[in-house]
Amino acid sequence: MLTLLHLLSSIALLVWGTHIVRTGIMRVYGSHLRRALGQSMGNAPLAFGAGIGVTALVQSSNATALLAISFVAQGLMALPTALAIMLGADVGTALMARVLTLDLSWLSPLLTLLGVCLFLSRKQSRIGQLGRVLIGLGLIILALQLIVQAAEPITEARGMQVLFSSLAGDTLLAVLVGALFAVLSYSSLAAVLLTSTLAGAGLISLPVALGLVIGANIGSGLLAWFNASLQPATARRVALGNLLYKLAGLIVLPFLVPLVAWMDGLGYSAQTQVIGFHLVYNSLRCLILLPTVQPMSRLCEYLLPERALDNGVAQPRHLDLAALETPSLALANAVRETLRIGDMVELMLARLLEVLRDDRPEPGEEIRRLDDDVDALYSGVKLYLAQMPREDLAEQEGRRWAEIIELAINLEQAGDIIEHMASKVQNLKTAKRRSFSDSGLEELGQLHGQLTTNLQLGLSVFISGDSHSARQLLQQKRQFRKLERELAHSHVQRLHRQVVESIETSAAHLELIADMKRLNSLFCSAAYPALEGTGGSKPRVSTDNPRHVTANEQHLPGKPA
Repeated sequence: MLTLLHLLSSIALLVWGTHIVRTGIMRVYGSHLRRALGQSMGNAPLAFGAGIGVTALVQSSNATALLAISFVAQGLMALPTALAIMLGADVGTALMARVLTLDLSWLSPLLTLLGVCLFLSRKQSRIGQLGRVLIGLGLIILALQLIVQAAEPITEARGMQVLFSSLAGDTLLAVLVGALFAVLSYSSLAAVLLTSTLAGAGLISLPVALGLVIGANIGSGLLAWFNASLQPATARRVALGNLLYKLAGLIVLPFLVPLVAWMDGLGYSAQTQVIGFHLVYNSLRCLILLPTVQPMSRLCEYLLPERALDNGVAQPRHLDLAALETPSLALANAVRETLRIGDMVELMLARLLEVLRDDRPEPGEEIRRLDDDVDALYSGVKLYLAQMPREDLAEQEGRRWAEIIELAINLEQAGDIIEHMASKVQNLKTAKRRSFSDSGLEELGQLHGQLTTNLQLGLSVFISGDSHSARQLLQQKRQFRKLERELAHSHVQRLHRQVVESIETSAAHLELIADMKRLNSLFCSAAYPALEGTGGSKPRVSTDNPRHVTANEQHLPGKPA
Protein backbone atom coordinates (compact mmCIF):
# COMPACT_ATOMS: atom_id res chain seq x y z
CA MET A 1 0.00 0.00 0.00
CA LEU A 2 2.81 2.41 0.89
CA THR A 3 4.57 1.63 -2.41
CA LEU A 4 1.39 2.41 -4.36
CA LEU A 5 1.05 5.68 -2.44
CA HIS A 6 4.61 6.59 -3.41
CA LEU A 7 3.80 5.90 -7.06
CA LEU A 8 0.64 8.01 -6.98
CA SER A 9 2.40 10.88 -5.25
CA SER A 10 5.18 10.75 -7.86
CA ILE A 11 2.59 10.92 -10.62
CA ALA A 12 0.99 13.92 -8.88
CA LEU A 13 4.40 15.58 -8.68
CA LEU A 14 4.88 15.04 -12.43
CA VAL A 15 1.50 16.60 -13.20
CA TRP A 16 2.21 19.54 -10.90
CA GLY A 17 5.63 20.11 -12.45
CA THR A 18 4.19 20.33 -15.98
CA HIS A 19 1.50 22.71 -14.67
CA ILE A 20 3.83 25.23 -13.06
CA VAL A 21 6.17 25.20 -16.07
CA ARG A 22 3.24 26.01 -18.33
CA THR A 23 1.87 28.79 -16.11
CA GLY A 24 5.32 30.27 -15.49
CA ILE A 25 6.15 30.44 -19.19
CA MET A 26 2.76 31.96 -20.02
CA ARG A 27 3.13 34.66 -17.37
CA VAL A 28 6.59 35.69 -18.56
CA TYR A 29 6.37 35.18 -22.30
CA GLY A 30 2.61 34.92 -22.88
CA SER A 31 2.40 38.13 -24.92
CA HIS A 32 5.42 37.14 -27.03
CA LEU A 33 3.98 33.68 -27.70
CA ARG A 34 0.65 35.17 -28.75
CA ARG A 35 2.52 37.53 -31.07
CA ALA A 36 4.45 34.60 -32.57
CA LEU A 37 1.21 32.77 -33.29
CA GLY A 38 -0.44 35.92 -34.65
CA GLN A 39 2.37 36.51 -37.14
CA SER A 40 1.81 33.09 -38.70
CA MET A 41 -1.62 33.98 -40.08
CA GLY A 42 -2.25 32.94 -43.67
CA ASN A 43 0.77 30.63 -43.93
CA ALA A 44 0.12 26.99 -42.98
CA PRO A 45 3.78 25.83 -42.84
CA LEU A 46 4.74 28.86 -40.77
CA ALA A 47 1.76 28.27 -38.49
CA PHE A 48 2.81 24.63 -38.15
CA GLY A 49 6.31 25.73 -37.06
CA ALA A 50 4.88 28.32 -34.66
CA GLY A 51 2.73 25.63 -33.05
CA ILE A 52 5.82 23.43 -32.54
CA GLY A 53 7.85 26.25 -30.98
CA VAL A 54 5.14 27.61 -28.68
CA THR A 55 4.17 24.14 -27.42
CA ALA A 56 7.80 23.19 -26.82
CA LEU A 57 8.16 26.26 -24.59
CA VAL A 58 4.94 25.94 -22.58
CA GLN A 59 5.03 22.10 -22.59
CA SER A 60 1.31 21.94 -23.18
CA SER A 61 -0.56 21.53 -26.45
CA ASN A 62 -3.69 22.47 -24.50
CA ALA A 63 -2.27 25.92 -23.74
CA THR A 64 -1.49 26.38 -27.44
CA ALA A 65 -5.04 25.28 -28.26
CA LEU A 66 -6.45 27.96 -25.95
CA LEU A 67 -4.37 30.62 -27.72
CA ALA A 68 -5.44 29.49 -31.20
CA ILE A 69 -9.09 29.21 -30.15
CA SER A 70 -9.05 32.74 -28.73
CA PHE A 71 -7.57 34.14 -31.97
CA VAL A 72 -10.30 32.52 -34.05
CA ALA A 73 -13.04 33.57 -31.61
CA GLN A 74 -11.96 37.21 -31.92
CA GLY A 75 -11.77 37.03 -35.71
CA LEU A 76 -7.98 37.52 -35.71
CA MET A 77 -7.09 34.21 -37.37
CA ALA A 78 -8.56 31.98 -40.05
CA LEU A 79 -9.63 28.46 -39.12
CA PRO A 80 -7.14 26.66 -41.46
CA THR A 81 -4.24 28.56 -39.86
CA ALA A 82 -5.42 27.59 -36.37
CA LEU A 83 -5.69 23.93 -37.39
CA ALA A 84 -2.12 24.05 -38.74
CA ILE A 85 -0.99 25.46 -35.39
CA MET A 86 -2.69 22.61 -33.57
CA LEU A 87 -0.93 20.03 -35.75
CA GLY A 88 2.38 21.69 -34.90
CA ALA A 89 1.45 21.63 -31.22
CA ASP A 90 1.27 17.84 -31.30
CA VAL A 91 4.79 17.64 -32.69
CA GLY A 92 6.00 20.13 -30.06
CA THR A 93 4.64 17.94 -27.29
CA ALA A 94 6.42 14.89 -28.72
CA LEU A 95 9.73 16.78 -28.92
CA MET A 96 9.51 17.87 -25.28
CA ALA A 97 8.71 14.31 -24.20
CA ARG A 98 11.92 13.18 -25.88
CA VAL A 99 13.98 15.89 -24.17
CA LEU A 100 12.56 15.23 -20.70
CA THR A 101 13.28 11.48 -20.87
CA LEU A 102 17.01 11.99 -21.39
CA ASP A 103 19.28 11.20 -18.44
CA LEU A 104 18.99 14.56 -16.67
CA SER A 105 19.08 13.31 -13.08
CA TRP A 106 22.09 15.54 -12.33
CA LEU A 107 20.11 18.59 -13.47
CA SER A 108 17.09 18.19 -11.17
CA PRO A 109 18.67 19.40 -7.88
CA LEU A 110 20.46 22.23 -9.66
CA LEU A 111 17.27 23.51 -11.34
CA THR A 112 15.23 23.19 -8.15
CA LEU A 113 17.77 25.01 -5.98
CA LEU A 114 18.27 27.83 -8.45
CA GLY A 115 14.55 28.14 -9.11
CA VAL A 116 13.61 28.35 -5.42
CA CYS A 117 16.23 31.05 -4.81
CA LEU A 118 14.97 33.14 -7.72
CA PHE A 119 11.31 32.64 -6.93
CA LEU A 120 11.50 33.44 -3.21
CA SER A 121 13.76 36.47 -3.67
CA ARG A 122 11.78 38.10 -6.50
CA LYS A 123 8.43 36.36 -6.51
CA GLN A 124 6.36 38.95 -8.37
CA SER A 125 8.98 39.85 -10.97
CA ARG A 126 9.83 38.30 -14.35
CA ILE A 127 12.95 36.71 -12.81
CA GLY A 128 10.79 35.18 -10.08
CA GLN A 129 8.47 33.62 -12.65
CA LEU A 130 11.46 32.19 -14.52
CA GLY A 131 12.50 30.67 -11.19
CA ARG A 132 9.05 29.10 -11.08
CA VAL A 133 9.73 27.51 -14.48
CA LEU A 134 13.05 26.10 -13.27
CA ILE A 135 11.33 24.61 -10.22
CA GLY A 136 8.81 22.93 -12.49
CA LEU A 137 11.50 21.44 -14.72
CA GLY A 138 13.37 20.15 -11.68
CA LEU A 139 10.18 18.57 -10.31
CA ILE A 140 9.43 16.87 -13.64
CA ILE A 141 12.87 15.25 -13.76
CA LEU A 142 12.68 14.27 -10.09
CA ALA A 143 9.16 12.84 -10.52
CA LEU A 144 10.28 10.63 -13.39
CA GLN A 145 13.07 9.20 -11.21
CA LEU A 146 10.65 8.60 -8.31
CA ILE A 147 8.17 6.84 -10.61
CA VAL A 148 10.89 4.41 -11.71
CA GLN A 149 11.88 3.71 -8.08
CA ALA A 150 8.25 3.25 -6.95
CA ALA A 151 7.39 1.04 -9.93
CA GLU A 152 10.14 -1.52 -9.29
CA PRO A 153 8.51 -3.27 -6.30
CA ILE A 154 5.08 -2.97 -7.94
CA THR A 155 6.26 -4.93 -10.97
CA GLU A 156 6.97 -7.86 -8.67
CA ALA A 157 3.45 -7.88 -7.22
CA ARG A 158 1.34 -10.54 -8.91
CA GLY A 159 -1.89 -8.59 -8.49
CA MET A 160 -0.54 -5.59 -10.40
CA GLN A 161 0.84 -7.85 -13.12
CA VAL A 162 -2.61 -9.36 -13.59
CA LEU A 163 -4.20 -5.88 -13.65
CA PHE A 164 -1.93 -4.47 -16.33
CA SER A 165 -1.89 -7.71 -18.31
CA SER A 166 -5.65 -7.32 -18.73
CA LEU A 167 -4.92 -4.35 -20.98
CA ALA A 168 -2.64 -6.34 -23.23
CA GLY A 169 -5.43 -8.05 -25.11
CA ASP A 170 -7.55 -4.94 -25.63
CA THR A 171 -5.82 -2.08 -27.43
CA LEU A 172 -8.95 0.08 -27.48
CA LEU A 173 -9.19 -0.21 -23.69
CA ALA A 174 -5.59 1.00 -23.42
CA VAL A 175 -6.45 3.95 -25.69
CA LEU A 176 -9.41 4.84 -23.46
CA VAL A 177 -7.26 4.63 -20.32
CA GLY A 178 -4.61 6.88 -21.89
CA ALA A 179 -7.23 9.44 -22.93
CA LEU A 180 -8.77 9.39 -19.46
CA PHE A 181 -5.44 9.98 -17.74
CA ALA A 182 -4.59 12.87 -20.09
CA VAL A 183 -7.93 14.51 -19.27
CA LEU A 184 -7.58 13.97 -15.51
CA SER A 185 -4.00 15.23 -15.42
CA TYR A 186 -4.79 18.09 -17.83
CA SER A 187 -1.64 17.20 -19.75
CA SER A 188 -0.97 14.72 -22.52
CA LEU A 189 2.75 15.30 -21.93
CA ALA A 190 2.46 14.04 -18.36
CA ALA A 191 0.51 11.00 -19.59
CA VAL A 192 3.16 10.13 -22.19
CA LEU A 193 6.05 10.62 -19.76
CA LEU A 194 4.34 8.39 -17.21
CA THR A 195 3.63 5.74 -19.85
CA SER A 196 7.24 5.65 -21.01
CA THR A 197 8.50 5.45 -17.44
CA LEU A 198 6.15 2.59 -16.54
CA ALA A 199 7.14 0.74 -19.73
CA GLY A 200 10.80 1.23 -18.90
CA ALA A 201 10.19 -0.21 -15.43
CA GLY A 202 8.52 -3.26 -16.93
CA LEU A 203 5.14 -2.51 -15.38
CA ILE A 204 3.31 -2.42 -18.71
CA SER A 205 4.03 -4.12 -22.03
CA LEU A 206 5.01 -2.27 -25.18
CA PRO A 207 1.66 -2.78 -27.01
CA VAL A 208 -0.18 -1.38 -23.99
CA ALA A 209 2.21 1.55 -23.79
CA LEU A 210 1.67 2.43 -27.46
CA GLY A 211 -2.09 2.28 -26.97
CA LEU A 212 -1.80 4.57 -23.96
CA VAL A 213 0.26 7.04 -26.01
CA ILE A 214 -2.36 7.15 -28.77
CA GLY A 215 -5.04 7.60 -26.13
CA ALA A 216 -3.11 10.43 -24.46
CA ASN A 217 -3.10 12.32 -27.78
CA ILE A 218 -6.86 11.89 -28.09
CA GLY A 219 -7.24 13.02 -24.47
CA SER A 220 -5.54 16.33 -25.25
CA GLY A 221 -8.05 16.81 -28.08
CA LEU A 222 -10.91 16.18 -25.66
CA LEU A 223 -9.43 18.74 -23.27
CA ALA A 224 -9.38 21.40 -26.00
CA TRP A 225 -12.99 20.55 -26.87
CA PHE A 226 -14.12 20.83 -23.25
CA ASN A 227 -12.36 24.18 -22.88
CA ALA A 228 -14.02 25.52 -26.04
CA SER A 229 -17.49 24.21 -25.21
CA LEU A 230 -18.71 27.62 -23.97
CA GLN A 231 -17.10 29.52 -26.86
CA PRO A 232 -18.93 30.60 -30.04
CA ALA A 233 -19.16 28.20 -32.95
CA THR A 234 -16.16 29.76 -34.70
CA ALA A 235 -13.95 28.87 -31.74
CA ARG A 236 -15.40 25.39 -31.26
CA ARG A 237 -14.50 24.56 -34.86
CA VAL A 238 -10.80 24.74 -33.94
CA ALA A 239 -11.28 22.23 -31.13
CA LEU A 240 -13.44 20.01 -33.33
CA GLY A 241 -10.88 19.93 -36.15
CA ASN A 242 -8.11 19.25 -33.67
CA LEU A 243 -10.07 16.34 -32.16
CA LEU A 244 -10.89 14.87 -35.59
CA TYR A 245 -7.21 15.02 -36.54
CA LYS A 246 -6.29 13.12 -33.38
CA LEU A 247 -9.02 10.53 -33.95
CA ALA A 248 -7.61 10.03 -37.45
CA GLY A 249 -4.53 8.61 -35.75
CA LEU A 250 -6.56 5.56 -34.71
CA ILE A 251 -5.92 4.23 -38.20
CA VAL A 252 -2.59 2.94 -36.89
CA LEU A 253 -4.24 0.52 -34.42
CA PRO A 254 -4.53 -2.47 -36.83
CA PHE A 255 -0.79 -2.21 -37.49
CA LEU A 256 0.35 -2.14 -33.86
CA VAL A 257 1.11 -5.87 -33.60
CA PRO A 258 3.55 -6.03 -36.57
CA LEU A 259 4.92 -2.63 -35.52
CA VAL A 260 5.72 -3.91 -32.02
CA ALA A 261 7.38 -7.01 -33.49
CA TRP A 262 9.57 -4.81 -35.67
CA MET A 263 10.42 -2.44 -32.78
CA ASP A 264 11.46 -5.37 -30.55
CA GLY A 265 14.18 -6.21 -33.04
CA LEU A 266 15.75 -2.77 -32.82
CA GLY A 267 17.34 -3.47 -29.46
CA TYR A 268 16.32 -0.20 -27.77
CA SER A 269 14.95 0.05 -24.23
CA ALA A 270 11.19 0.06 -23.73
CA GLN A 271 11.21 3.69 -22.59
CA THR A 272 13.15 4.80 -25.68
CA GLN A 273 10.81 2.85 -27.93
CA VAL A 274 7.70 4.47 -26.41
CA ILE A 275 9.10 7.99 -26.72
CA GLY A 276 10.39 7.28 -30.22
CA PHE A 277 7.00 5.97 -31.29
CA HIS A 278 5.30 9.06 -29.85
CA LEU A 279 7.62 11.37 -31.78
CA VAL A 280 7.43 9.50 -35.11
CA TYR A 281 3.68 8.87 -34.78
CA ASN A 282 2.86 12.53 -34.18
CA SER A 283 5.34 13.84 -36.75
CA LEU A 284 4.14 11.60 -39.59
CA ARG A 285 0.47 12.03 -38.73
CA CYS A 286 0.71 15.81 -38.60
CA LEU A 287 2.85 16.17 -41.73
CA ILE A 288 0.49 13.95 -43.71
CA LEU A 289 -2.58 15.86 -42.47
CA LEU A 290 -1.11 19.37 -42.84
CA PRO A 291 -2.21 19.76 -46.51
CA THR A 292 -5.80 18.95 -45.48
CA VAL A 293 -6.39 21.98 -43.25
CA GLN A 294 -8.59 23.68 -45.87
CA PRO A 295 -10.96 20.68 -46.37
CA MET A 296 -11.01 20.09 -42.61
CA SER A 297 -12.01 23.72 -41.98
CA ARG A 298 -14.90 23.38 -44.44
CA LEU A 299 -15.99 20.16 -42.73
CA CYS A 300 -15.95 21.84 -39.32
CA GLU A 301 -17.94 24.80 -40.66
CA TYR A 302 -20.51 22.34 -42.01
CA LEU A 303 -20.72 20.41 -38.73
CA LEU A 304 -20.82 23.57 -36.57
CA PRO A 305 -22.74 26.26 -38.47
CA GLU A 306 -23.04 29.73 -36.98
CA ARG A 307 -26.33 30.27 -35.16
CA ALA A 308 -27.76 33.59 -34.06
CA LEU A 309 -28.34 34.08 -30.34
CA ASP A 310 -31.97 33.79 -29.32
CA ASN A 311 -31.91 36.19 -26.35
CA GLY A 312 -30.21 39.07 -28.18
CA VAL A 313 -28.15 39.98 -25.10
CA ALA A 314 -24.67 41.33 -25.73
CA GLN A 315 -21.78 38.90 -25.23
CA PRO A 316 -18.23 39.77 -24.07
CA ARG A 317 -15.83 40.36 -26.95
CA HIS A 318 -12.48 40.79 -25.27
CA LEU A 319 -12.45 38.31 -22.37
CA ASP A 320 -9.94 35.87 -23.80
CA LEU A 321 -9.63 32.87 -21.48
CA ALA A 322 -6.25 31.95 -22.96
CA ALA A 323 -4.87 35.29 -21.71
CA LEU A 324 -5.54 34.38 -18.06
CA GLU A 325 -2.11 32.76 -17.93
CA THR A 326 -0.62 36.21 -18.68
CA PRO A 327 -1.97 38.70 -16.08
CA SER A 328 -0.99 41.83 -18.00
CA LEU A 329 -2.91 40.66 -21.08
CA ALA A 330 -5.88 39.47 -19.05
CA LEU A 331 -6.14 42.82 -17.25
CA ALA A 332 -5.92 44.68 -20.57
CA ASN A 333 -8.77 42.52 -21.90
CA ALA A 334 -10.86 43.26 -18.80
CA VAL A 335 -10.19 46.99 -19.21
CA ARG A 336 -11.41 46.90 -22.82
CA GLU A 337 -14.60 45.07 -21.84
CA THR A 338 -15.22 47.46 -18.94
CA LEU A 339 -14.84 50.45 -21.27
CA ARG A 340 -17.42 48.79 -23.49
CA ILE A 341 -19.77 48.77 -20.49
CA GLY A 342 -19.00 52.48 -20.03
CA ASP A 343 -19.98 53.17 -23.65
CA MET A 344 -23.30 51.41 -23.08
CA VAL A 345 -23.97 53.44 -19.93
CA GLU A 346 -23.21 56.62 -21.86
CA LEU A 347 -25.72 55.55 -24.54
CA MET A 348 -28.28 54.88 -21.79
CA LEU A 349 -27.75 58.42 -20.52
CA ALA A 350 -28.39 59.80 -24.01
CA ARG A 351 -31.63 57.83 -24.26
CA LEU A 352 -32.65 59.04 -20.80
CA LEU A 353 -32.64 62.62 -22.08
CA GLU A 354 -34.98 61.52 -24.89
CA VAL A 355 -37.29 59.94 -22.31
CA LEU A 356 -37.39 63.23 -20.40
CA ARG A 357 -38.20 65.31 -23.48
CA ASP A 358 -40.36 62.93 -25.58
CA ASP A 359 -43.35 60.72 -24.98
CA ARG A 360 -42.23 57.97 -27.35
CA PRO A 361 -41.79 54.50 -25.73
CA GLU A 362 -38.81 53.50 -27.91
CA PRO A 363 -36.06 55.25 -25.86
CA GLY A 364 -37.27 53.58 -22.66
CA GLU A 365 -37.32 50.17 -24.33
CA GLU A 366 -33.78 50.68 -25.59
CA ILE A 367 -32.65 51.63 -22.08
CA ARG A 368 -34.05 48.38 -20.71
CA ARG A 369 -32.31 46.41 -23.46
CA LEU A 370 -29.04 48.21 -22.85
CA ASP A 371 -29.30 47.53 -19.11
CA ASP A 372 -29.59 43.82 -19.85
CA ASP A 373 -26.43 44.14 -21.97
CA VAL A 374 -24.64 45.98 -19.17
CA ASP A 375 -25.60 43.26 -16.67
CA ALA A 376 -24.37 40.53 -19.04
CA LEU A 377 -21.02 42.22 -19.68
CA TYR A 378 -20.59 43.02 -15.98
CA SER A 379 -21.11 39.36 -15.10
CA GLY A 380 -18.58 38.40 -17.75
CA VAL A 381 -15.93 40.82 -16.43
CA LYS A 382 -16.58 39.77 -12.84
CA LEU A 383 -16.26 36.05 -13.55
CA TYR A 384 -13.22 36.66 -15.77
CA LEU A 385 -11.38 38.55 -13.04
CA ALA A 386 -12.43 35.94 -10.47
CA GLN A 387 -10.45 33.33 -12.44
CA MET A 388 -7.22 35.28 -11.97
CA PRO A 389 -5.28 34.14 -8.86
CA ARG A 390 -4.67 37.45 -7.07
CA GLU A 391 -1.86 36.04 -4.93
CA ASP A 392 0.21 35.60 -8.10
CA LEU A 393 -0.31 39.18 -9.28
CA ALA A 394 2.39 41.81 -8.92
CA GLU A 395 1.51 44.75 -6.66
CA GLN A 396 0.69 47.07 -9.55
CA GLU A 397 -1.38 44.37 -11.26
CA GLY A 398 -3.27 43.77 -8.01
CA ARG A 399 -4.18 47.46 -7.81
CA ARG A 400 -5.34 47.47 -11.41
CA TRP A 401 -7.43 44.35 -10.75
CA ALA A 402 -9.21 46.19 -7.93
CA GLU A 403 -9.75 49.32 -10.04
CA ILE A 404 -11.34 47.32 -12.85
CA ILE A 405 -13.77 45.42 -10.64
CA GLU A 406 -14.72 48.60 -8.75
CA LEU A 407 -15.45 50.52 -11.95
CA ALA A 408 -17.41 47.58 -13.39
CA ILE A 409 -19.54 47.46 -10.22
CA ASN A 410 -20.15 51.22 -10.34
CA LEU A 411 -21.15 51.12 -14.01
CA GLU A 412 -23.52 48.21 -13.41
CA GLN A 413 -25.16 50.13 -10.55
CA ALA A 414 -25.36 53.22 -12.76
CA GLY A 415 -27.17 51.19 -15.44
CA ASP A 416 -29.74 50.03 -12.89
CA ILE A 417 -30.27 53.60 -11.67
CA ILE A 418 -30.76 54.94 -15.22
CA GLU A 419 -33.29 52.20 -16.01
CA HIS A 420 -35.16 53.02 -12.79
CA MET A 421 -35.16 56.73 -13.69
CA ALA A 422 -36.51 56.03 -17.19
CA SER A 423 -39.31 53.82 -15.81
CA LYS A 424 -40.19 56.52 -13.27
CA VAL A 425 -40.45 59.21 -15.95
CA GLN A 426 -42.46 57.05 -18.35
CA ASN A 427 -44.85 56.05 -15.59
CA LEU A 428 -45.31 59.71 -14.69
CA LYS A 429 -46.10 60.65 -18.29
CA THR A 430 -48.30 57.69 -19.27
CA ALA A 431 -50.06 56.49 -16.13
CA LYS A 432 -50.45 59.83 -14.36
CA ARG A 433 -50.61 62.00 -17.49
CA ARG A 434 -48.29 64.59 -16.06
CA SER A 435 -45.30 66.44 -17.53
CA PHE A 436 -42.45 68.57 -16.25
CA SER A 437 -42.44 72.33 -16.56
CA ASP A 438 -40.18 73.90 -19.18
CA SER A 439 -37.91 75.23 -16.44
CA GLY A 440 -37.78 71.82 -14.77
CA LEU A 441 -36.84 70.09 -18.01
CA GLU A 442 -34.11 72.65 -18.63
CA GLU A 443 -32.68 72.10 -15.15
CA LEU A 444 -32.70 68.31 -15.53
CA GLY A 445 -31.03 68.75 -18.91
CA GLN A 446 -28.27 70.81 -17.26
CA LEU A 447 -27.58 68.09 -14.74
CA HIS A 448 -27.73 65.46 -17.47
CA GLY A 449 -25.12 67.27 -19.54
CA GLN A 450 -22.80 67.52 -16.55
CA LEU A 451 -23.31 63.82 -15.83
CA THR A 452 -22.30 62.86 -19.37
CA THR A 453 -19.19 65.00 -19.16
CA ASN A 454 -18.20 63.48 -15.81
CA LEU A 455 -18.74 59.93 -17.11
CA GLN A 456 -16.47 60.58 -20.09
CA LEU A 457 -13.82 62.17 -17.88
CA GLY A 458 -14.08 59.33 -15.36
CA LEU A 459 -13.47 56.73 -18.08
CA SER A 460 -10.52 58.77 -19.33
CA VAL A 461 -9.02 58.87 -15.83
CA PHE A 462 -9.55 55.11 -15.51
CA ILE A 463 -7.56 54.53 -18.70
CA SER A 464 -4.73 57.00 -18.12
CA GLY A 465 -4.49 57.20 -14.32
CA ASP A 466 -3.54 60.88 -14.79
CA SER A 467 -3.58 62.70 -11.43
CA HIS A 468 -4.27 66.10 -13.03
CA SER A 469 -7.39 64.76 -14.77
CA ALA A 470 -8.39 63.05 -11.52
CA ARG A 471 -8.26 66.37 -9.66
CA GLN A 472 -10.28 67.95 -12.45
CA LEU A 473 -12.86 65.17 -12.08
CA LEU A 474 -13.19 65.86 -8.35
CA GLN A 475 -13.56 69.55 -9.12
CA GLN A 476 -16.36 68.64 -11.52
CA LYS A 477 -17.95 66.60 -8.76
CA ARG A 478 -17.96 69.65 -6.49
CA GLN A 479 -19.46 71.81 -9.23
CA PHE A 480 -22.17 69.20 -9.82
CA ARG A 481 -23.12 69.21 -6.14
CA LYS A 482 -23.27 73.00 -6.15
CA LEU A 483 -25.46 72.97 -9.29
CA GLU A 484 -27.68 70.26 -7.81
CA ARG A 485 -28.33 72.34 -4.70
CA GLU A 486 -29.08 75.46 -6.75
CA LEU A 487 -31.55 73.63 -8.98
CA ALA A 488 -33.28 72.02 -6.00
CA HIS A 489 -33.76 75.50 -4.49
CA SER A 490 -35.01 76.78 -7.84
CA HIS A 491 -37.61 74.01 -7.91
CA VAL A 492 -38.82 74.98 -4.44
CA GLN A 493 -39.15 78.57 -5.65
CA ARG A 494 -41.45 77.40 -8.44
CA LEU A 495 -43.54 75.57 -5.89
CA HIS A 496 -43.79 78.82 -3.97
CA ARG A 497 -45.02 80.53 -7.14
CA GLN A 498 -47.70 77.83 -7.52
CA VAL A 499 -46.48 76.54 -10.90
CA VAL A 500 -48.92 73.71 -11.61
CA GLU A 501 -46.53 71.40 -13.53
CA SER A 502 -43.90 71.76 -10.80
CA ILE A 503 -46.43 70.93 -8.08
CA GLU A 504 -47.65 67.82 -9.93
CA THR A 505 -44.16 66.50 -10.64
CA SER A 506 -42.38 67.73 -7.52
CA ALA A 507 -41.71 64.33 -5.95
CA ALA A 508 -40.47 62.82 -9.21
CA HIS A 509 -38.36 65.90 -9.99
CA LEU A 510 -36.53 65.79 -6.65
CA GLU A 511 -36.10 62.03 -6.88
CA LEU A 512 -34.49 62.40 -10.32
CA ILE A 513 -32.09 65.00 -8.95
CA ALA A 514 -31.16 62.62 -6.11
CA ASP A 515 -30.64 59.79 -8.62
CA MET A 516 -28.40 62.00 -10.74
CA LYS A 517 -26.38 62.84 -7.64
CA ARG A 518 -25.85 59.14 -7.02
CA LEU A 519 -24.82 58.64 -10.64
CA ASN A 520 -22.34 61.48 -10.37
CA SER A 521 -20.73 59.93 -7.29
CA LEU A 522 -20.37 56.61 -9.14
CA PHE A 523 -18.83 58.26 -12.21
CA CYS A 524 -16.38 60.38 -10.20
CA SER A 525 -15.14 57.51 -8.02
CA ALA A 526 -12.54 56.70 -10.70
CA ALA A 527 -10.55 59.74 -9.51
CA TYR A 528 -9.56 58.27 -6.15
CA PRO A 529 -7.34 55.34 -7.31
CA ALA A 530 -5.49 57.73 -9.63
CA LEU A 531 -4.70 60.01 -6.67
CA GLU A 532 -3.43 57.26 -4.37
CA GLY A 533 0.05 57.56 -5.85
CA THR A 534 0.17 61.30 -5.18
CA GLY A 535 0.04 61.02 -1.42
CA GLY A 536 -3.73 60.93 -0.96
CA SER A 537 -5.57 57.92 0.40
CA LYS A 538 -8.57 56.43 -1.24
CA PRO A 539 -11.89 57.14 0.48
CA ARG A 540 -14.25 54.36 1.31
CA VAL A 541 -17.56 54.97 -0.41
CA SER A 542 -20.67 53.39 1.05
CA THR A 543 -22.58 51.29 -1.44
CA ASP A 544 -25.86 52.45 0.10
CA ASN A 545 -25.06 56.15 0.06
CA PRO A 546 -22.29 57.34 -2.27
CA ARG A 547 -22.23 60.68 -0.46
CA HIS A 548 -20.85 59.07 2.68
CA VAL A 549 -17.05 59.05 2.65
CA THR A 550 -14.44 58.78 5.35
CA ALA A 551 -12.50 61.71 6.67
CA ASN A 552 -9.61 60.75 4.39
CA GLU A 553 -11.55 62.03 1.39
CA GLN A 554 -11.21 65.63 2.48
CA HIS A 555 -7.40 65.36 2.39
CA LEU A 556 -7.25 64.34 -1.27
CA PRO A 557 -5.78 66.97 -3.59
CA GLY A 558 -8.59 68.91 -5.22
CA LYS A 559 -11.22 67.44 -2.90
CA PRO A 560 -13.96 69.96 -2.14
CA ALA A 561 -14.63 70.87 1.42
